[in-house]
Amino acid sequence: MIEKEIYINDLKTNYKVAGEGQPVLILHGWGGSSDSWVKVIEILTQNNFKVFCPDLPGFGKSNPPKFSWGVIDYVNWIKSFIDSLNLTDFYLISHSFGGQIAVKFAILYPEKIKKIIFCASAAIRPKPGLKTKIIYMVAKIGNAFFSPKYLARLKDGARNFFYIFLRNRDYVKANGTMKEIIKKVLAEDLLLELSKIKKEVLLIWGENDKLVPLKNAYIFKEKIENSKLVILPKIGHSPHLETPEKLAEIILKFFNQSS
Repeated sequence: MIEKEIYINDLKTNYKVAGEGQPVLILHGWGGSSDSWVKVIEILTQNNFKVFCPDLPGFGKSNPPKFSWGVIDYVNWIKSFIDSLNLTDFYLISHSFGGQIAVKFAILYPEKIKKIIFCASAAIRPKPGLKTKIIYMVAKIGNAFFSPKYLARLKDGARNFFYIFLRNRDYVKANGTMKEIIKKVLAEDLLLELSKIKKEVLLIWGENDKLVPLKNAYIFKEKIENSKLVILPKIGHSPHLETPEKLAEIILKFFNQSS
């Protein structure tokens, strides 16, 4: 496995490449990096695949964006990345936030992709339940409460506490531009885009995923016509870390099946 540096759209980019054979592109999730996928990459490369896994801008060893990106900005960056490597006709694996990017990429550039895997994809925002509505009402009241200048300096701390309460520690850990990016990303709902995906799709979800619940997988399955769902018993949000061997086995079976 080789680690390389390349400049994409004026951003220093770190990526891993390994193996020989059919190309595979992996898009990691929020807070992850190419390091998160090393075990899966090793197994895929032992089975005649050449794997490319970049650290997305703002993660791992890649530089952060210079302004507040949305999902489409990451899509444009991925397009530049694959063009710079002359990468085409590849298998696409995505996890969590990487799945948001993959949804838009698959719609805009279907000719680049053979098959797609969405693993615990965070691309949709189901309608909030009563509990969530109450939480957001409290947040709205909080914004008004901290609006006076003498309380404004306390606002960031209160917002961090709010996100911890929501179990969204990604926001709390984010710094600088990445804090604005995660807010923008969380506001994007790609539900209406899913039916536009026409490639063959495999959905892989952990039964005990608390961050992106299993109910989201069934929504993906309903909206994407040519899709199948595999549920991993007793697994949470990160199958690539919790059970990489089983995940790789499922991936290989899907890739090696005739369309």
